[in-house]
Amino acid sequence: MLKHLRRFRTHIAIFFAILGPGFITAMVDNDSGGIVTYSQAGARWGYLPLWTLIPITIALILTQEMCSRMGAVTGKGLSDLIREEFGLRVTFLVMVLLVAVNFTNIISEFAGVASSLGLFGVPSWVCVPLCAVVVWFLAVRGNYRSVEKIFLFACTIFVTYIISGFLVQPDWKQAAINSFRPKLFFDSEYLAMVIGMVGTTIAPWMQFYLQAAVVEKGITMKEYAESRIEVVFGCIMTSVIAFFIIVACAGAIWAVHPRDVQDGAEAALGLKPFGQYAFLLFAAGLLNASVFAACILPLSTAYSVCEGLGFESGVNKSWKEAPVFYWLYTLLIVGGAIFDLLIPKARQYQMILLSQVINGILLPIVLIYMILLLNKRSLMKEWVSSPVYNWIVWATVIIMIGLTMAFAGINLKDLLFAKS
Repeated sequence: MLKHLRRFRTHIAIFFAILGPGFITAMVDNDSGGIVTYSQAGARWGYLPLWTLIPITIALILTQEMCSRMGAVTGKGLSDLIREEFGLRVTFLVMVLLVAVNFTNIISEFAGVASSLGLFGVPSWVCVPLCAVVVWFLAVRGNYRSVEKIFLFACTIFVTYIISGFLVQPDWKQAAINSFRPKLFFDSEYLAMVIGMVGTTIAPWMQFYLQAAVVEKGITMKEYAESRIEVVFGCIMTSVIAFFIIVACAGAIWAVHPRDVQDGAEAALGLKPFGQYAFLLFAAGLLNASVFAACILPLSTAYSVCEGLGFESGVNKSWKEAPVFYWLYTLLIVGGAIFDLLIPKARQYQMILLSQVINGILLPIVLIYMILLLNKRSLMKEWVSSPVYNWIVWATVIIMIGLTMAFAGINLKDLLFAKS
């Protein structure tokens, strides 16, 4: 009995020691773009989109676990492995696509900061530059351990969405029914919403960041069992948050008058008739998510590019040791803040939703390289992916490509008929 108790305590101690990469990566997935996407899904389509969360969660758990395992086994980041196994040309192309998509996401995070604080009368020209400075100092003046502690604290604030969901008092019976009743129809807006939900929940940048964070924290196969639990826990929690965002907007907006929402702030205002606390908690969650992701996304991009192109990277290194990493991180933050201030609000909304759809379109490319790497026995040894993993991830790739082709086909058809 004492032996089992000691073993349990050891596992708990290891779990808290390695807590960070998987949980943070999954939780930051509920960023400004994610909140807008989920809010739009609930406000426009009600409880209908809830069925997507179960297959999305399964795919998210598998992809995150695969990256965590690959980092623990190889001690290398995903972009580093793509360069070593597939060459610099392929890596450069993937990095260009990743930077382009991530930059639009970074702009959306600053838009989330502006819209959330705008609810309380703070102008964007004040809060956006201030947020950029805070985000920059966090990584440049900190180290991995201090940055991780701040990120873990930020994760706890996402509970505000759960509380908001309960305060709205939605139709729980309808929510439960739609969670287990798949419904897909070939409407351009509906397909864009489904692709966007996949893209915002299993964003390509997440795979690069998680594996880089696992490597920088020094997690090996000795801690793999606890790391896997952490990854699964984080994935489930991010889907729970997404569920409550959709439910809150379905109960507060769709049930009253189905419509599109332009940003997370409009979704928060939609909750105001259900009580001041529901509104304030949703707004606080939006601010936290936007600042949180404004830190992670530039970091993830800088990690990925530097690893892929062979430059030193990591917040544990000084500016002199990793100049390309810190300069890229700085440029992404400064550029994102400037573009957010210059782009009209209406255009920002379109760009945010488009960036999530592009995430979904880019995802199959990243997953294909992951599957190929994870099935290289010379690289992964006895920890290659099982057939079940391969089948599910390949199915995800095929489904996403199919949805993208259907979405493109419908839009092309509408364009041709509009011209005729």
